Amino acid sequence: QVQLVESGGGLVQPGGSLRLSCAASGFTRGATAMGWWRQAPGKEREGVSCIGMSDGTTYIADFVKGRFTISRDNAKNTVYLQMNSLKPEDTATYYCTTGLCDSDIGPYPLDWGQGTQVTVSA
Repeated sequence: QVQLVESGGGLVQPGGSLRLSCAASGFTRGATAMGWWRQAPGKEREGVSCIGMSDGTTYIADFVKGRFTISRDNAKNTVYLQMNSLKPEDTATYYCTTGLCDSDIGPYPLDWGQGTQVTVSA
C-alpha cells in the first residue's frame, strides 16, 4: 500500500510563504504523477497542482497561478508545493496524491495522504 507523508503546513500571516513536502513510499500501478488537493471547511475538495514524475508535465489551478509552484525530486519520490503571497482563502487542509496529471484538467488521484493543515490568518 502506498504511503504519502506530508509536511510543512502551519500558521502563516497573509502575504507569507510556506513550502509543503510530500514523500511517497511508492506508486500504484499506472500512477505517473504526484499532486496536491485542498479542502476548506464547508467546501468541496479541489485540485491545486500536479506534476508528472517522468515528463515534468505540470498543472497549476487558476486560483493559485502566479503564487504557487510545484516541483519534484524523483530520487526521493518527493513533491514540493511552494506557496507564496498566501491569502486567508488559501486556508485549507492540503492533501498529497499520487496518480495522473493533465496540464489542462489537473490531478487525477489514485492514492491520498492524510493531509496537512494550512492556516492563513493575521
